[in-house]
Amino acid sequence: MKKVLFCLSLFAIAFSSLPVNAQNIIDAEDDNNFNNFYEKTITHTRSAMPYAYLREDDVVWETMVWRKIDFREKFNQFFYFPTETDRNTDGRINLINTVMAALKDGAIEAFDDEDFKIPKDYERIYNELNRERQTSIPIYDPETDEEIGSRDTVIREEFDPTSVYTIRLKESWYIEKNDTRQKVRILGLQFIYNYCRMSDDGDNNCQTVSMFWIPMNDMRVRNALVKVPAYDENNSRTIRTYDDIFIERYFDSYVDRVSNRMNRTIASYLTGTDAILESQRIEEEIFNIESDMWEY
Repeated sequence: MKKVLFCLSLFAIAFSSLPVNAQNIIDAEDDNNFNNFYEKTITHTRSAMPYAYLREDDVVWETMVWRKIDFREKFNQFFYFPTETDRNTDGRINLINTVMAALKDGAIEAFDDEDFKIPKDYERIYNELNRERQTSIPIYDPETDEEIGSRDTVIREEFDPTSVYTIRLKESWYIEKNDTRQKVRILGLQFIYNYCRMSDDGDNNCQTVSMFWIPMNDMRVRNALVKVPAYDENNSRTIRTYDDIFIERYFDSYVDRVSNRMNRTIASYLTGTDAILESQRIEEEIFNIESDMWEY
């Protein structure tokens, strides 16, 4: 027994003399990585999980729904922030900058239409967003401060990502006969740019500009979104990426259009409170279809 205790004491002394490097952040693999005390690699190494295979014969009911997400709503603000690109944000990037970076790198593909027939490359998107326009600038007399003429000049208007606070989703709601459950698949995502410019009269004119569509059924898009974490105000350690958010439907939205014989949007025939009530009615009607299929 004494020999056993003696051997254990020798092992304890030997291991206690070894240098403890596990908690030494100075020896971190990345240079100057003094802000993290453990390696954070989960999101960087993740890949999106492919959707389950679905046969055409298994779909017994389907309808298309278009909806809008407003980043100005408090619940949706994780899409909009952070707006700073030159500050440490713990790896978080807002949605528009994430997609624009992936387009610039050629990792994903954008389209001009919601049917994904007309490709739209990054150079074309960049030229459309960074506009040059010709305007007249008044010339004043330095002594009398009266306008004595004008001269033409070209103004370059740079794209402002903070003015993108709305996206539009194109979805397919369907019922699968194998389990008679209602399911949804997001097919596409479109960014809407709130483009504002100062007119010659000094008024600030704003208009919404549809930027481009990206196919959410494309694994390249999902793999780009699954590597970027979004902020969770309840737990900073929660690894919820943009791909998770869309899969889990962790957002507030409202229906803008649904499949109809005239192919029109709600805004084309209703406004104000009536449009809101119509959106809610359509939402409720879609949800009730699943329960209405059961007979007792």
